[in-house]
Amino acid sequence: MIHRATCTVLIGCIAAFAAACGKRGAGGPAGGFATQVVAVKATREPIVEQLRVVGTVLANETVDLKPEIDGRVVAIHFEEGQRVQEGQLLLELNAGQTEAMLAEAEANQRWAQSKWDRAQELLKNRTMSNQEADEARAQFDMAGAKVSQFREHLRDLKIKAPFSGVIGSRRISPGQVISKETVIATLSDFDPVKIEGNVPERYLALAKEGAKFQLSIAAFPNEKFEGTLYFVAPQLDPVNRTALIKAKVPNPDLRLKPGMFASADLALRIKDDAIVVPEAALMPQGERFAVIVVDSELTAQMRPVKPGIRSPGRVEIVEGLKEGETVVVEGWQKTRPGGKVTLAPEEKAAAYRTAAK
Repeated sequence: MIHRATCTVLIGCIAAFAAACGKRGAGGPAGGFATQVVAVKATREPIVEQLRVVGTVLANETVDLKPEIDGRVVAIHFEEGQRVQEGQLLLELNAGQTEAMLAEAEANQRWAQSKWDRAQELLKNRTMSNQEADEARAQFDMAGAKVSQFREHLRDLKIKAPFSGVIGSRRISPGQVISKETVIATLSDFDPVKIEGNVPERYLALAKEGAKFQLSIAAFPNEKFEGTLYFVAPQLDPVNRTALIKAKVPNPDLRLKPGMFASADLALRIKDDAIVVPEAALMPQGERFAVIVVDSELTAQMRPVKPGIRSPGRVEIVEGLKEGETVVVEGWQKTRPGGKVTLAPEEKAAAYRTAAK
C-alpha cells in the first residue's frame, strides 16, 4: 500500500511536469531551450532598386564598304584593323576611261556654251527663232549634265570613310575588278559601343532615358563599365512582353567588342533615406510579408511588414518596422511567436552587413 504522503509528492511532481509541458507548448522549442538565430538591426540608409538586364555589345555604327560603280582596283590605302578618320581615302579604282569621257563631255559643254551664246545674240537681233534658241539652250544644259555625271563618277572611283572607325578584314586585292555588290571591308565605330537588351513590362515605367548603369563583361570579370540608357522602345514585344532598350558605353581603348555578352545593372529607383534589412529577413505570407522581431528580452514576435525598393540582398521596409529594431535573418523557420531565442555569434550577423555594402 502506498503511503498517503508519498502520493501527495507524486501528484505534486506530475502537476509540475504538466505545467512545464504547457509552457513549452505555448511558445519556444521543445525541451525548454531557446532557439539560436542570426539577427541584425534595421538600419536607415540609401537604397537603389536595380534591374539586371542581359544584353549584347554592338558597334555604335557599322557598314559594309562597297563601290558605287564597277572598276579595277589600282590603289588600297588602308590596313586591316587600322583606325581611320571620317573622309579618309581608302581605295581607288581605275579612272582612265572616266577621265577620257569627262574630257569629251567638257569639250561638248564648251561647244554648247558658244552655240548658246551666239543664239542669245541672234535672238536679240531677231535673226533666230525662239525654237532654235530653245534647242541651243537645251543642248547646253544636257552638256553640263554630262559633265556633272562624269565628275560624280570620278568621285565614286575614290572610296572614302563615311565615319571614323576601325577597318575590318580586307576582302579585295590590287588589280581585282570589282562590282557595285563587292564588299571591300567592314568599317565599324567602337567608341562608344551600344548595349541592347530587353526590360520586362512591369519595369518599363522605371526604365527612363538618361538612366545610369554599371555593365559587367564576362571577358573582364573584375571590372565595371559605366553606361547611359538612351533608347526605350515605344512598343512591347507581344510574345514575351518585353521592351527593347539601348545604352551607350564609352570605349576609348576599344576593349569592348561587338558580340560580347553583357550584363547591366540599371538603377530604376533611388531612395536616400529608407529603413533597410537584409532580404533574408522577409517571410512570405501568401501575397504579404512578415519579419521576426527580437525584443530586449530575447523574445521573438512576428511582425507584418510592407516591403518597398529591393536591391541585391537588401530590401526597404515601408511599414511595420523602425530603425534599430532587431530582425531574424537565419533561423526564423524554427522560431515561434513568443518563443525565446539566443543570438548567434556576431561574425555571422556581420556577414549580412558586409554583403550589403
